[in-house]
Amino acid sequence: MNLHTLLLAKFQAALTAIGAPEGTPAPLSRSTRVGFGHYQFNGAMALTKLLKQNPRDIAQKIVDVVELDDEVEKLEVAGPGFINIYIKPQWLAQQLQVANADSRLAIKTEKQQTVVVDYSAPNLAKEMHVGHLRSTIIGDSVAKTLEFLGHKVIRQNHMGDWGTQFGMLLAHLNDKLAANEIAETALSDLEDFYRAAKVRFDNEDGFADRARDYVVKLQSGDAQCMQLWQNFIDVSIAHSEEVYEKLNVSLKRSDVMGESAYNHDLAATVAELKTAGIVVESQGAQVAFLQEMADKEGNPAAYIVQKSGGGYLYATTDQAAIRYRNGVLGADRTLIFTDVRQALHFKQTGIVARKAGFIKADQSYEHCPFGMMLGSDGKPFKTRTGGTVKLAELLEEAIERAAILINKRESDLSAQERKIIADKVGIGAVKYADLSKNRTTDYIFNWDTMLSFEGNTAPYLQYAYARVQSIFRKADVDDVNLQADIQLEEVQEQLLAVKLMQYVEAIKQVSSEATPHVLCTYIYELASLFMSFYEACPILKEGIDEQTKNSRLMLAQLTAKTLQSGLDLLGIETMEKM
Repeated sequence: MNLHTLLLAKFQAALTAIGAPEGTPAPLSRSTRVGFGHYQFNGAMALTKLLKQNPRDIAQKIVDVVELDDEVEKLEVAGPGFINIYIKPQWLAQQLQVANADSRLAIKTEKQQTVVVDYSAPNLAKEMHVGHLRSTIIGDSVAKTLEFLGHKVIRQNHMGDWGTQFGMLLAHLNDKLAANEIAETALSDLEDFYRAAKVRFDNEDGFADRARDYVVKLQSGDAQCMQLWQNFIDVSIAHSEEVYEKLNVSLKRSDVMGESAYNHDLAATVAELKTAGIVVESQGAQVAFLQEMADKEGNPAAYIVQKSGGGYLYATTDQAAIRYRNGVLGADRTLIFTDVRQALHFKQTGIVARKAGFIKADQSYEHCPFGMMLGSDGKPFKTRTGGTVKLAELLEEAIERAAILINKRESDLSAQERKIIADKVGIGAVKYADLSKNRTTDYIFNWDTMLSFEGNTAPYLQYAYARVQSIFRKADVDDVNLQADIQLEEVQEQLLAVKLMQYVEAIKQVSSEATPHVLCTYIYELASLFMSFYEACPILKEGIDEQTKNSRLMLAQLTAKTLQSGLDLLGIETMEKM
């Protein structure tokens, strides 16, 4: 049950009952201080002028009429008109009992929408690098969360598989094949291949002209060029798939919808924009002039959909993608995860598409920008020599560093078990360090911080889950078949219970705002509260009666299930032992 939604609805009804106008804000927040209730309602003060009454008197009237007898133990007017809300322990215990018996933790699905999630989007002529990490893992976490809540999610990996650079690459590949090299061997290191082709393009007589010829042939569907191009597609996607598997993200080959997929619709897209009068010819190009985004002098922003030479741009492809996603796939929402530098482009794209009717009034088009991953010098993360960091190599280093830390810890784990744990801890650490930051901000990449077993890190949370499993092993209890009544006598038990009830609030916020860091904060707070509960409320200590022990084991079990569920939505694996 969504406790926040329940309380909010009851307080909104109470506001109506005391004469507040419809639509009056009902500010409800979680209490941040122990002893001041579990939630706090702060709506009385805003009504002082309107109702011409003292805010404390208004707060008391709200308390008198709000219908929360089943759920709330006490409502307390405090300060200038706050209402502190204390949830009934018995009611909380009943809700947790239901959640613990349900595979979905009693979280109901939302009204289903079709949601297109556009993320990762590497260029197929190059290997994935650290710049692709944020889009890939943030987008994947949001996609998984939306699916958990019952939505139909269509993943779209908008790979860069078209454009003028492919002429240069195809000419170089053709020469390699002519020299009896195998495509897979020639393309085994895409970065080296691209670099070599670029050197030839810049310096070798006649090569640039050949490259331009290949562009024309490719765009006209020449069979030999298409076969060379397909070699790039196959090898590049194979590189990406290896990274996706290691990262534990859910993207598959079937999710690839590259730029080339829209080629057949580009001319029709431009024609429709021209017919609607949204784009006009300017210096030979087809341009939409957007008065909505005019500069200080009143000059409208220019959004070009076709170059003077007839060539198309990213803008054209993005308009065609909108037509396909909204018109063919029937998207209710489209979420696009790219870095913040593309925010202007997507804002303009949305304006043009809405004017053209490619986006209907009831369809949303949401660019979800993210900040940069920075090195310790505060600049974009690079190798020591200033080069681009390959994502596959970064992940390997994470696993190696995790293995060193795991091997330093005393345990009875076998070498094979340690290797599996190092994989999960290393990958989890990199992902969580990123996901736990608000996506709109930059963050500093730091190995020591992300691999720490203390603080808001993946290793800490993975260890918290493993620790709960160790409690069940020590108790010699089968947690699968554990059945007991939950009792919430102690303050720490009640605080943990309220936090467990708030899981649904966290994932609903991730769903609506595309912000996985909210879920990270929640599961870190839950793990920390469990540690406090475990210290204050012994489970296996001598002298603890059977009923109390089993009740606390039930709380531990639901905590573990919630931690595992939350980490799974983040794409971070758990383990029974660490």
